[in-house]
Amino acid sequence: MPAARVSQRISAIAESATLAVDAKAKALKAAGRPVIGFGAGEPDFPTPGYIVQAAIDAASQPKYHRYSPAAGLPELKQAIADKTFRDSGYKAEASQVLVTNGGKQAVYNTFATLVDPGDEVIVPTPFWTTYPEAIRLAGGVPVEVFAGPEQEYLVTVEQLEAALTERTKILLFVSPSNPTGSVYSPEQVREIGLWAASKGLWVVTDEIYEHLTYDDVPFTSIATAVPELGDKVVILNGVAKTYAMTGWRVGWMIGPADVIKAATNLQSHATSNVSNIPQIAALAAVSGPLTAVDEMKVAFDRRRKAIVAGLNAIDGVECPTPKGAFYVYADVRGLLGKEFETENGTVRPQTSAELAALILDEVEVAVVPGEAFGPSGYLRLSYALGDDDLATGVARLQGFLGKAK
Repeated sequence: MPAARVSQRISAIAESATLAVDAKAKALKAAGRPVIGFGAGEPDFPTPGYIVQAAIDAASQPKYHRYSPAAGLPELKQAIADKTFRDSGYKAEASQVLVTNGGKQAVYNTFATLVDPGDEVIVPTPFWTTYPEAIRLAGGVPVEVFAGPEQEYLVTVEQLEAALTERTKILLFVSPSNPTGSVYSPEQVREIGLWAASKGLWVVTDEIYEHLTYDDVPFTSIATAVPELGDKVVILNGVAKTYAMTGWRVGWMIGPADVIKAATNLQSHATSNVSNIPQIAALAAVSGPLTAVDEMKVAFDRRRKAIVAGLNAIDGVECPTPKGAFYVYADVRGLLGKEFETENGTVRPQTSAELAALILDEVEVAVVPGEAFGPSGYLRLSYALGDDDLATGVARLQGFLGKAK
């Protein structure tokens, strides 16, 4: 029997569903189709001018045309440590920071560094698509703990306790959440963190949406709220969402010095240093004011309210109001199995994946099905797009889904 051309390890990776939906929407747009894309979690705002100018200035300096330390420019690492203390009260040294090629590399580096084959990682569900794939690539086992809309997509300590086994090593904690936009209260964060500490678990906390909360809901870093975790916590973050810098590809991980050193060794062989020009742009971002994100939040909040109201006006759709990030996670189980009339006859989607495909085909609106984030029966929509596109997209959904029988 001939050997497989692609390794089993890589063949087992699922494509990023969010990027796949976004790519398909962009391809259809390029072909002249009036597609409205709710797929990608990408602010529609430009990167602030002072950040762009810092990159332009850096590009003319020969010292940035050379290799730099694999862990990141020393001045950026210090600025990230300072910014983390400023924004969440967590004290870290520059030596505890690793600058990565976007948040995804921080996720991959972390699990590759902490996980041995067979180790279990508790993953509150719905989850961002990359988490379980990164865990599996490291040889770990993601253990999904699902919280539905009746819980506002927030897991409880009782659910976490039920998922605990002798092989559990890590709790993944994400607040504000992608894909649901849910935010844990300070009390919930503390309770979950104390539980993890009492079990001797590592906590990996993704805080990339820390500045995007609404309705006066505070962001609470589990690393700060639960000092009892000691040195068994790793913080993931980046500039992508706060500063509209998704394409610049600068993220980071903060953790114990030995873990960061090991992850740096990994990165030195994988990619080496992040491109110096985006690092200087990120330095300008994290060292500067939060004016840009404050301005974006006004627009995001307006869009959040509009999309929730528009989706909840559709029979069969239940959409909780998210408290953070820029996503809604709509419960569409009430539409599954219903009849939709199309040019090709009556269609009865049985899954949210089938429903999402039908929506794209029939009304040219791109959404991401729940299967990408956990159980079927849900749709994730990003409201980080223009107000006009949002209104048009919601109107198309209302017109089509409202005719379900």
